[in-house]
Amino acid sequence: MIKTYFRLLNFAKPLSRYTIPYFFFAALHAVFNTFNYAMIIPILNAMFNSEGGFNFVPTYAFPVVEFNEAGFNEILSYFYTITFGEVFHTTKFLALLGGVTICMNLLSNLFRYASAMTVENLRVNTVRRMRDEMFSRVADMNVGYFSDQRKGDIMSKITQDVMVVQYCITNTLQVAFRDPFLIIGYLVLMIGISWQLSLFAVIFLPIVGVIIGSIVKKLRHPAKRGQERMGDMVSVLDESLSGMKIVKGYNATEFIINKFKTLNADMSRLLISMARRQQLASPMSEFLGITAVAVILVFGGTLVSGGMVTGAGFIAFIAAFSQITRPLRSFIDQFANINQGVAAGERIFTIIDAQSEVADKEDAREFDGLKQSIELRNVHFSYDGEKEVINNVSLRIGKGETIALVGPSGGGKSTLSELIPRFYDVTKGDILFDGVSIKEYSQESLRSKMSIVSQETVLFNDSIEGNILMGRPTATHSDVVEACKVANADSFIMASPEGYDTNIGDRGTKLSGGQRQRLSIARAVLKNPEILILDEATSALDTESEKLVQDALTNLLKGRTSIVIAHRLSTIYNADRIYVIDQGRIAEEGTHQELLEKGGIYAHLIEMQSFS
Repeated sequence: MIKTYFRLLNFAKPLSRYTIPYFFFAALHAVFNTFNYAMIIPILNAMFNSEGGFNFVPTYAFPVVEFNEAGFNEILSYFYTITFGEVFHTTKFLALLGGVTICMNLLSNLFRYASAMTVENLRVNTVRRMRDEMFSRVADMNVGYFSDQRKGDIMSKITQDVMVVQYCITNTLQVAFRDPFLIIGYLVLMIGISWQLSLFAVIFLPIVGVIIGSIVKKLRHPAKRGQERMGDMVSVLDESLSGMKIVKGYNATEFIINKFKTLNADMSRLLISMARRQQLASPMSEFLGITAVAVILVFGGTLVSGGMVTGAGFIAFIAAFSQITRPLRSFIDQFANINQGVAAGERIFTIIDAQSEVADKEDAREFDGLKQSIELRNVHFSYDGEKEVINNVSLRIGKGETIALVGPSGGGKSTLSELIPRFYDVTKGDILFDGVSIKEYSQESLRSKMSIVSQETVLFNDSIEGNILMGRPTATHSDVVEACKVANADSFIMASPEGYDTNIGDRGTKLSGGQRQRLSIARAVLKNPEILILDEATSALDTESEKLVQDALTNLLKGRTSIVIAHRLSTIYNADRIYVIDQGRIAEEGTHQELLEKGGIYAHLIEMQSFS
């Protein structure tokens, strides 16, 4: 827990930028706030016992500061003398006290505001750094990481958990400075009035702290479970909203509602359990505080009767004692928040501490373009370390060649295509670019020379032009238009309400499948890659859309090194070489005509598609 807490504080660096000004603001707020309650004594003395209640001694020399009632009287006498002269009048004295009280209160709240704004600056900057760090780490993870994680849980950690953690960090300043300074200020005032009564308070307050602390200690584990349930809820929400057509189509609305209700009910029970403990702290401390005040009334009354404490001093003591419980309660409440923040912090660090299974070498080379060939040499690959998806595959793709990967579903074609941009690292064997291992190059430089067009087109809730510019953000509008013409997309774009500025909705839902695919191709055209990977780019399209997309792909393939995966074999007749992948192995290879003549798997697939 302590280790997690200090790691969270690292996000607030440089702490000195916030702690030093906060220290002074909190200290000055405590000083002037305490003076407000000290003013009760001379005000009561002046109002109810003007003859002898306030011992006015004219003086033009600022007295030595003493933290007791007599020393306070000397300071007030000095200010009265330099303001009104040596003749004492109760009305003038009350006017002076009123002015001093207003000034003290103004300064107290001014420094309170300054300290609050310091905390806000700390909070906002800390949250920004934390989210930046988390999202950067997530974005840098290899593709396999997202297969093992629930997207909703990641979203919950970056949004909800960070909001909990921010108060853990900002409350640290309040625990370290603001509340202790207020407690010390009130204690100094109380001791100045009566050390006997203060001794009782000092003995009593730790008892309150122990009782409340035992309640707060039990908050951490329910808080952690609560954050986990929140992650589950966000996951269900994301999956349900993304797949609402499927939910409706299978009449699964009630199923998904019940699933959400179950998680929500579990979350509610945890929140109530946490609230029961957290909310008990404040009433418990208030009850104990009132109990102490009742005892002090009896004990203090005896001291007043014996002349050891003045009546005005006793009332000021009661006021200060009632106020000291507020920072004490706040101090304890902040620890409750810190406990919750640490629980959320442990979840946050599961993202920040995650290590990508695909990492660049420290001295990784820059890939400056394909000169000769891409070679897969005895490649093996497994997702789980047990079952091999790719088993001893070797093939060569010369610069400018187009090869096709075909075969039954689940044979490993898409997995092979994902190894070439290094979304995953091979288990055994190697992939070579111009005879150099893929692991010698930086991932960014490799992918800068590649484009991938897949069956699952990924578009964003942005304009048409904004989506295409992802291929090359520095491109001009005319470059975008030219790319769209090559992809056979310009005609439907110009027919859209706002042309290239038309928003395509979440994941491109306002477009048809063929239109989305042509935008994906336009994005690849704009990037102008040397190496192109087409993964089932036309398999989900109708005949008309497929013709338009296929023409666009033909334009895109010209002069590029290309790997084409296709179920519709009519799209790969002209490939330089065709590899039939079956159960992770290369079962056949050759040109279209050579494979037909062999009469093997490829010929059988062609026969089945021709028959259908």
